[in-house]
Amino acid sequence: MMTELFDGIGADAPTLARLHARLERAAHDAGLLDVAYRTHDTTVGRLLLAATPVGLVRVAYIDRSGMDGELAGLAQRISPRVLHAPGRLDAAVAEIDEYLAGRRTRFDLNLDLRLTDGFRRRVVDELRHIEYGHRASYAHIAAAVGSPKAVRAVGSACARNPLPLVIPCHRVVRTDGSIGQYAGGSAAKATLLALEAD
Repeated sequence: MMTELFDGIGADAPTLARLHARLERAAHDAGLLDVAYRTHDTTVGRLLLAATPVGLVRVAYIDRSGMDGELAGLAQRISPRVLHAPGRLDAAVAEIDEYLAGRRTRFDLNLDLRLTDGFRRRVVDELRHIEYGHRASYAHIAAAVGSPKAVRAVGSACARNPLPLVIPCHRVVRTDGSIGQYAGGSAAKATLLALEAD
């Protein structure tokens, strides 16, 4: 975004970086940075991470969903004041890297769950109780949230989990033990389950 803004004035990369850092500081100091975001390449795909002052609000597999659509969704649902501010997400990146390296079994990040509500929020809250290395079926989650016949709705809620990886929808599998669908794709889900099985 910043590169496009300054293309016309012929600014070089270091100048752009300084201008962006200045913009980021000014937005933060003025209380105008409602959503900070960054991208992060991992062993399970490229992620978009976004945070509000409350906490981490979005993790998206952007090699599957596209970054522009995700940023537009954040601007529409939270605030148009969205800025690439990678430093605000250093803790999230560190914890995700530790998890993927097998050195972390739970996340200790502040979370902002405003992107989910109603039945989906109940499902997301239940997902947080599935411990590292364990699995639960869609049917089990449906029963746990008080809607035993809503197995498909649980699948839909998992697919719309705003914080995959951090809130472990990858630990939800079909009753027959097959892994089912995942926002990051079946290969990413299989990788995460294998990681936790070691």
